[in-house]
Amino acid sequence: MKALLLASSNKGLSHLMVIILCLFSINIAFSKDLEKDTKSSIFGQGIKFGSNDSSFYMKFSSRLQSRFDGTFIDNESSSFDKKYRFRRARFKFDGFAFTPKLVYKIEYDLVNSQMLDAVLKWNFTGNFDLWVGQTKLPGNRERVISSQKLQFVDRSLLNSKFTIDRDEGVQLRHHFNAGGWLIREAFSISKGEGRIYKGENFGNDYTARVELLPFGEFSGKGDYFAADLKREPEPKLALGFSYDYNNNAIKSRGQLGNVLSETRDLEAIFVDMMYKHNGLSVMAEYANKKIANGSPAIFNTDGNLVESFYTGSAVNAQLGYLFNNNWEVSGRYTSVSPEKATLNNNLTQYTIGLSKYIIGHNLKVQTDFSILREDSKYDEKIFRLQLELAF
Repeated sequence: MKALLLASSNKGLSHLMVIILCLFSINIAFSKDLEKDTKSSIFGQGIKFGSNDSSFYMKFSSRLQSRFDGTFIDNESSSFDKKYRFRRARFKFDGFAFTPKLVYKIEYDLVNSQMLDAVLKWNFTGNFDLWVGQTKLPGNRERVISSQKLQFVDRSLLNSKFTIDRDEGVQLRHHFNAGGWLIREAFSISKGEGRIYKGENFGNDYTARVELLPFGEFSGKGDYFAADLKREPEPKLALGFSYDYNNNAIKSRGQLGNVLSETRDLEAIFVDMMYKHNGLSVMAEYANKKIANGSPAIFNTDGNLVESFYTGSAVNAQLGYLFNNNWEVSGRYTSVSPEKATLNNNLTQYTIGLSKYIIGHNLKVQTDFSILREDSKYDEKIFRLQLELAF
């Protein structure tokens, strides 16, 4: 009981410290040494301010997702489980220090009381950028797309089972144009255990990604938000390829999952695409994760399986059409096929969605209905409703 009270106290203290930091930062915005940019402070773009000598700029923003989940299982007892919750509540600070070439981002998760992003991005020469700190790795597209800017209430099962998520380390990024194509490259070296692991580091994680945009850049970085809110007048296509090698991973899913009793070398491949044109959007992904050498299973001295890394493959495909009144209908198909050695079941999920974008992704209402099928289990019918508010 004492431990629970202490944990609760620590969590409350974390919330208090973040709130004090936010209030202090907002107070600074109105001090005589800084100049508030009232003309550009519009809904959904945060509170912006900077120094009079243009050597410092910061934007403070916040968002929350209020959500209802209802799950019906058609078994002998026909159970129905419902849940009301704040799925996400975030504070974010970003801007530049000393020069616009040195950018920073800090994002804090109030729901789980943890730091998500704390990263510096330095454009040290030409089209080269060096990132240092904790942030998302250059992995699958659906994960890199902000949870604020999704087409459905939440990400797919492909992402929840195989994503490489956030990590601490360094990233080198570059882009160039060739024959009308935009090409981006990214390489990272990180610790491999993700954002909330405080134990021993057994090895590093190495990630490489290349993106090809044959028709040039999307409007407003539209290859990294769902729905064709910009209504691209010409077809736009983005292709992405990522490779990740996590040496001596200790968690069941690399940067995520349970801490296991043995380590393995995890190898992951992601292939994805995004297409948009005149209100139509299509996104598809393939993921494959395996043990580089050996089995994902961990056995005890009696030869019984006691733990396992989550390996296998998955595909996810979704499309949506945005009408002129900013209502969007969408559909998604996801299939997850774990390796047999993990003793996990195959999963198939069918989802239809309906979204109303009131002010883009900053103020929207989304709902979706899914049928989840898992081998040797009863089907689950899942209804979700969510309000997104960001300023």
